[in-house]
Amino acid sequence: MADTLLSSLSRRARGILPKKWRRDLPVVPVVRLSGPIGMSTPFSQSLTLAGISKVLDKAFAVKGAPAVALLINSPGGSPVQSHLIFRRIRALAQEKEKHVFAFLEDAAASGGYMIACAADEIFADPCSIVGSIGVVTAGFGFDKAIEKLGIERRVFTAGERKVTLDPFRPTRPEDVERLDTLLKELHTVFVDLVRSRRGDALVGEDEQLFTGEFWLGTQAAGLGLVDGLGDVRGILKARYGEDVLMPLVQGSSPFFLRRPSGFAGGLARSAAEGVIGAAEERALWARLGL
Repeated sequence: MADTLLSSLSRRARGILPKKWRRDLPVVPVVRLSGPIGMSTPFSQSLTLAGISKVLDKAFAVKGAPAVALLINSPGGSPVQSHLIFRRIRALAQEKEKHVFAFLEDAAASGGYMIACAADEIFADPCSIVGSIGVVTAGFGFDKAIEKLGIERRVFTAGERKVTLDPFRPTRPEDVERLDTLLKELHTVFVDLVRSRRGDALVGEDEQLFTGEFWLGTQAAGLGLVDGLGDVRGILKARYGEDVLMPLVQGSSPFFLRRPSGFAGGLARSAAEGVIGAAEERALWARLGL
């Protein structure tokens, strides 16, 4: 009799309590990974392992959660930070035994796609930009400009290869050859990572998949770069039921974590860094037509 009464009261309480207070509903924590990778400045957000490690730890620590969902919106950036974030997600997934979903928004390109490959399943919007599995470096040459201005470049080194690709000196063929070797090695690491994670899902020849080209979500699905089309709410509700909880796990604001030191000098320096960072970020998005 007592057990029946307690059971009845429990059912009624579940119907009254807000969903977020109930312990009987499935929970899938959501982590947003947005912005260029590894380009931190005081006035712009970016993705680095140091910046998001606590958020990832918190999301994967949610007890009873069968999975963690990643919302990815990034044009890429640092290959090192991309790889570190990828490895951290995989380590947590294996340690906590949780399934990982990646949901791609405007773009998951280059390093952004590398991070997405940490997921067990990847979903994109039909209009998402996906791929760009390649490596790029760029710069400017000012040697002719300073020659016209009558400026002499003076550099002193110990070690004949200490200065390479100096933008104020003419390009040397041996420097370009060395850089080309490094870029190809980085590309091989990226390609091997994608192959190891996507496996037999990939469709198409290497000459198509790994040229650095990018695709819309619909095309990426046909190539096996993503597992399907959809958004976080639709996919998780279909997988775990209409009542699934999807709390957004967030960290502290990067602006307050990285205040400029000092006042006038620090503020001016930080503002300059912000302008440069914004220009670099704009260039990354512009490569994708965004």
